[in-house]
Amino acid sequence: MKLKNHILACLLSIIAFIGHAQDGTLKKADNLFNKYAFVDAAEAYKELIAKGNYADYATRRLADCYAYMRKPESAVVYYEKVVQQENVPIEYYYNYAQALRGVKNYKESRVWLEKFYNAGGKIEETKFSKDGEFLNSIFNARHQYFLKDIKFNSKFSDFGAYEKDGKLYFVSSRDEGVAIKRLYGWDKEPFLDVYVSDEKALDTVNADYSFKLEGQVNSVYHDGPITISNDGKTMYFSRTNFIKNTLSRDDSGVSNLKIYKASLIDNEWTNIEELPFNSNTYSNGHPALNEDSGKLYFASNMPGGIGGTDLYYVEINEDGSYGKPQNLGMPINTRKNERFPFINNEGTLFFSSDGHQGLGLLDVFAAVRDESNNMINVVNLGVPINSSKDDFSFFMNDDGLNGYFASNRAGGLGSDDIYGFSRISRIKLEGTIYDAIKNIPVPNAIVTLIDVDGNEVASFEADENGRYEMNIDRDTDYSVQVKKDGFLNTNTPVTSKGIDATVSSISVDFSLEPIAPIEEEVVITDLGPIYFNFDSAAIRNQETSELVRIVDLMQNTYPSMTIEIQSHSDSRGPASYNLILSEKRAKSTYNYLISKGINPDRIVAQKGFGEQNLVNGCDGTIRCSEADHALNRRTNFIVVKVK
Repeated sequence: MKLKNHILACLLSIIAFIGHAQDGTLKKADNLFNKYAFVDAAEAYKELIAKGNYADYATRRLADCYAYMRKPESAVVYYEKVVQQENVPIEYYYNYAQALRGVKNYKESRVWLEKFYNAGGKIEETKFSKDGEFLNSIFNARHQYFLKDIKFNSKFSDFGAYEKDGKLYFVSSRDEGVAIKRLYGWDKEPFLDVYVSDEKALDTVNADYSFKLEGQVNSVYHDGPITISNDGKTMYFSRTNFIKNTLSRDDSGVSNLKIYKASLIDNEWTNIEELPFNSNTYSNGHPALNEDSGKLYFASNMPGGIGGTDLYYVEINEDGSYGKPQNLGMPINTRKNERFPFINNEGTLFFSSDGHQGLGLLDVFAAVRDESNNMINVVNLGVPINSSKDDFSFFMNDDGLNGYFASNRAGGLGSDDIYGFSRISRIKLEGTIYDAIKNIPVPNAIVTLIDVDGNEVASFEADENGRYEMNIDRDTDYSVQVKKDGFLNTNTPVTSKGIDATVSSISVDFSLEPIAPIEEEVVITDLGPIYFNFDSAAIRNQETSELVRIVDLMQNTYPSMTIEIQSHSDSRGPASYNLILSEKRAKSTYNYLISKGINPDRIVAQKGFGEQNLVNGCDGTIRCSEADHALNRRTNFIVVKVK
């Protein structure tokens, strides 16, 4: 009996020891994770998974480790397992979707993005409903940016390239020359320092980029990226919370980023000062000055933001003091992360984000301003600036034609690499619209830019003085259509081919012929409609006879008649999809008439209305036959004007 009790006691002791060891490994892994030591944390979580201990939890954490290390190829392997777990937090649907974009699996990414949305996740519906349309527009768009070969990347992280007064500054973790290497737990690379070229000729083959910045900016922890004031005397830079040989941490043991400034004295950057709006409890970083050095933009995860890291700015007062940080708000900031702001000499804000619709992880965006200088929208810069990986720290020279950005895309030398780019700027087309008889400006005419394939590129209203302006691509042929009630429409060829790269604008004026009074009006009511098969925008064979009759009327009976095409769908399927389908039906009807010789000027509009204008009650609330639904899949022809 004693022996049995002794054996049982031993077994219980062994089980308790194993349990404590398991708990110890989990505690160690979580401590590493919470301190952002993701390389070591990943190994600890793998150990737990291999032993079958806390496997579901460890798998979630391991997937997160790879996501934080910006390794989507590894993250998708574990997120795929995570999303199959019972009662998994729905945030992992979103995380999996983002990792899938990082490996260019856009189709599967949309599936999980929609699952996240349907499960109650907060995300814009267009983020997945129009994602295919967004990707097509990005990949098919004409490139304005072209990559240039850069000679100064290392096998470590390089980013934050910034030119000022003939010198190139950048941030790198390439320092292998110290006797005891201080490594960053996040990625096991040396800490970042600021480097500067030793020659003014930045494009020369022999330029040396191995020099650290002279002075007190570089410390034993992370330093950079930087921005420099217009007068060249003040530098703002990010740094780990380290000053006067002291590293400060928050209550959880994390040392946050802060923004510091340095002064240029005797060609050295010194007199390091911490900016007053920093905090030990959150991070401020990635400083960027605006075009007149009167505002300092930065990224921060301070409380009260929209989500993740947001972009802020502070006013720099004449006495050197700073205003209160102002959140840029929506649509710039999202629930995710906005980082690395940059403002070019025209005042345009560029930044990186994983919250706006993009190609993968971080993409580079530009803010769009209205006439009152309010930021009203953002534009994805497209390829090759953006990829499925992280693309960030965008910088553009004052010429607007050259610059740098960083990326961890495949094919680089290190974890992050600097890429140079050249840009082919668009050219401005401008001019005035005149009355051909009176030779006075025609106010508020509608100006439409059309490409060589007949597709509408842009349409807008000229001002009250008849003035218009628009940006067009270089080396491209267009036609410009001008419309105004009481005048004949014009359609004039315009080209930007053969124009010197230094020319920034071309001027083209248009003259409109007034329309003589109409002597007699004819009412025509028997045009169409034509009908379509379910989920199709193709013209059916049985409808061509009606289209041929309409063409004959327009060409031979009423040669001055103008019409509008209005297309519709039935109520089956999502309303957003039906709207797109009806627009395609209008387009195919328009293309058919044009292909038969109808002048495009005589079709004043082609519109899709989706399921808005049903001819019967088949809106999904009553039972309808296929024949009833078919009556709604139609194109109507509206006579606008006829003599």
